[in-house]
Amino acid sequence: MRQDHLTIEGLEFYGYHGDLPEERELGQRYRVDVVLILDCRAVGASDRIEDTIDYGAVAKRIDEIGRGEPFHLIEALAERIASVLLQEFCPERVRIRVSKPLPPIPLTVDSVSVEIERSRT
Repeated sequence: MRQDHLTIEGLEFYGYHGDLPEERELGQRYRVDVVLILDCRAVGASDRIEDTIDYGAVAKRIDEIGRGEPFHLIEALAERIASVLLQEFCPERVRIRVSKPLPPIPLTVDSVSVEIERSRT
């Protein structure tokens, strides 16, 4: 059976995450893409926001996490986002991609990212 997805793409914030001291001191831009897996049949029938996950509230919460406590690794940031979204918004599963557009490596790359998928069970 196909599952329903609520997707937020390209949410950006400025954070102070990273393993290098200068990353944690100077900060940088991060980008987060989120997929919430949930059943949309009830909200499709009711057309009421109370029957679904408010993507505006989700985006705001991700921004708060990203601008908050610094993490050494984007993997840890992704885990924190996944954990909070599962606990506070109760989707069946989440898929989180955290990208660092300007990684501190001496090569030309568009970005580095980590993508994780977690469920409530």
